[in-house]
Amino acid sequence: MRTLRALLLACLVLLPTAAQAHKPSDSYLSIYTTGDKLEGQWDIALRDLEYAMGLDADGNGEITWGEVKARHADIASYALARLQIRDGASDCPLRATGHLIDDHTDGAYAVLKFEGECKRAASTLDALDLRYSLFFDFDAQHKGLLRLESGINETIDGKSGTITGVFAADRPEQRFELRTRSGLEQFLDFAREGVWHIWIGFDHVLFLLSLLLPAVLIRQYGRWQPAPRFGQSFWDVVRVVTAFTVAHSITLSLAALGVISLPSRLVESIIALSVLLAALNNVWPTVTEKRWLMAFVFGLIHGFGFASVLADLGLPRDALLLALVGFNLGVEAGQLAIVVCFLPLAYLARATTFYRRGIMTGGSLLIALIALVWMIERVFDLRLLTER
Repeated sequence: MRTLRALLLACLVLLPTAAQAHKPSDSYLSIYTTGDKLEGQWDIALRDLEYAMGLDADGNGEITWGEVKARHADIASYALARLQIRDGASDCPLRATGHLIDDHTDGAYAVLKFEGECKRAASTLDALDLRYSLFFDFDAQHKGLLRLESGINETIDGKSGTITGVFAADRPEQRFELRTRSGLEQFLDFAREGVWHIWIGFDHVLFLLSLLLPAVLIRQYGRWQPAPRFGQSFWDVVRVVTAFTVAHSITLSLAALGVISLPSRLVESIIALSVLLAALNNVWPTVTEKRWLMAFVFGLIHGFGFASVLADLGLPRDALLLALVGFNLGVEAGQLAIVVCFLPLAYLARATTFYRRGIMTGGSLLIALIALVWMIERVFDLRLLTER
């Protein structure tokens, strides 16, 4: 009875967050510099702007083109007030030059075009300081993904430099060297983003945990029993994690490089289904010996979910490959950290009633309930932007 009460309490705590387990909030900021001139494009999700500004004027649950158009000036004012660009000595004033609407993998985005001018002469402008604070006041998980293309190098060695960066609540200010920024810095930016993406990607984490929960148990006589040896559990985990890693690495690469593209709504719905099936398999086992195969099959779909961040950023091929490798290794590092924390504790608790009934059975049912909420929400989600 105590376990049941604890599970019900956990449901009340976790269910409100279940509806928020979509692709993490991102905006896509592209800036092109040539001398002291700046041109930029900023893609910002309408769902985020709706939360921040209330774009849905008639309150019918749909944001139309007319409603967005009526708020163009407000959108520009709101966004540009949260982006500061300095040439080292002074601000580079920004002004809006155009507005569009575009579809990304996770829905409709407002596209704000802008330009600016720095006071330093082109011959001395070798770095920009950017401060990004969009949505951080109410969404600490929001990220600003930057693509900065410098035309300065074209006047020096005939090459155009592409610089990437990730702004987060704990990294709102960054300096970008227009001539000397190394590939290692860009690599580390996206590696950190990969770690963070797996840690806040609740559906990915719950899918992995659902597959790992039985690793310290064996199925005998129709019941889950403690695994007799740590080595047996260890290699079971290795098979599951390796299959998941290989699978999502394949589709992450193919999707980020533009070889394969699937609708975000389909991908997110199948990811929710994968969590549901993996959790229910722990309660009513169908696949026991080859859970690595389940990890591989559904891992292919999870890879498309990981790829959405990089695909929407629209990086050129050379920068995309660097970002892809860094992001993927970051995902693996974050995933490994979860496994390292989980396995020893689960193995030590495997023989207890708390683990076999409370964690394995009760926890799996709770995960299945959350996944069911996700799946219903994603399958029946309405299009955010409608034509009028």
